[in-house]
Amino acid sequence: MTEVPSDHTLPPRAFHLLAKPTGAICNLDCDYCFFLSKESLYPGSRFRMADELLDSYIRQLIGAQQCQEVSVAWQGGEPMLMGLDFFRRSIQYQNKYRRPGMTISNTIQTNGTLIDDEWAAFFAENDFLVGISIDGPRGMHDAYRRDKAGEPTFDRVVRGLDLLRDHGVEFNALVTLHRANADHPLEVYRFLRDDLGIRHIQLIPIVERVAESETGEAAAGEHGERGADTYGSDRPPRTQRGDAVTERSITAEQYGRFLIAIFEEWVRRDVAEVYVDLFDVALANWMGEPSGSCVFSPTCGLALAMEHNGDVYSCDHFVEPEYLLGNIADTPMSELVASTRQRRFGHDKLDTLPDYCRRCSVRFACHGGCPKDRFVLTPDGEPGLNYLCAGYMAFFEHVDRPMRIMTELARRRRAPAEIMQLYAAEDAERDAARIAPSTRC
Repeated sequence: MTEVPSDHTLPPRAFHLLAKPTGAICNLDCDYCFFLSKESLYPGSRFRMADELLDSYIRQLIGAQQCQEVSVAWQGGEPMLMGLDFFRRSIQYQNKYRRPGMTISNTIQTNGTLIDDEWAAFFAENDFLVGISIDGPRGMHDAYRRDKAGEPTFDRVVRGLDLLRDHGVEFNALVTLHRANADHPLEVYRFLRDDLGIRHIQLIPIVERVAESETGEAAAGEHGERGADTYGSDRPPRTQRGDAVTERSITAEQYGRFLIAIFEEWVRRDVAEVYVDLFDVALANWMGEPSGSCVFSPTCGLALAMEHNGDVYSCDHFVEPEYLLGNIADTPMSELVASTRQRRFGHDKLDTLPDYCRRCSVRFACHGGCPKDRFVLTPDGEPGLNYLCAGYMAFFEHVDRPMRIMTELARRRRAPAEIMQLYAAEDAERDAARIAPSTRC
């Protein structure tokens, strides 16, 4: 077992905290959203972060970081429901508590439907990085991403993207992979790249963990079941329990095929032009550098979540009572982040890794994936294998050669994008051999 430091007064040098000023409240009702049901954790709440808590949050976040670069991350639910004045005040507090020489950046994850000219101008003026949730072309996106009335959202999201582009706002796409789009990797990728002009893409596999008896679509609710003026309180509470998944979840094999298909397109024409999060993470792991992703790091625990009332949880995917660390109104944020309990949460990722994973040839790239998905048995019957293992293994084994090539290029102070020239030459040689006339009699 990994030794966990017992001195909880020493915080990590840096950590990431997702702040949820509206809690689970959202103006959409996406079928696969795991967070909507978290509303049930706070019965009777207004689900709006109070101004005094906002002040305390910004002050404590800046004070707890032992570096000169601080990221303020907003998520939900839908954080834009707080209104512009809330975020204007957050900027004022950041300027108030900023230390000399400190750089503070803001990120916000949004469904994009509420963006108008005023919001876009604010994001541009304050250098926000905006993450937009979009799942591909219209039919794939609207399959599960609908509003409270069951109406599609694609047009509103694209309008929001257009406004961000018009105002020069930096943005990326967060793309969830599920039954509706998992078998169409190139259609999704080319739509994002060519039709929307997106250059930064995050891929999130939907794995809805449930009990065997709840594997149908109804396990997490269907859009249209709730009225337009309600939220997610009538959904069954979603927890990290169960050894089955819903029908709309992606399979491990689909995930591997999706990644491989778009990688083959990317490595031939888009290196250093389009950034796909998992490809960047893989290259970092091949180069022996920190991946920048807790999912593909040996341990985790430095990416926490804070609810609208100041409650801090071990992780955004573990907003459940047993993972509640405390409230920043009662205990300083720095102590919660550095607590023995949180450090144990982070080290458990390594300590519970099955022997099957420890012997795996691509462990250095995968590290067992996210603990939330480690609920199946290994081939020899040991618990704790990642549900997506087959997909990860297929992808990481497939990219081994090109990752080694790009690593060598980087070590020789050459651009990894040079690999595209190699692929072009190899493809041309292969095509020529395929069409060359036979010399046999």
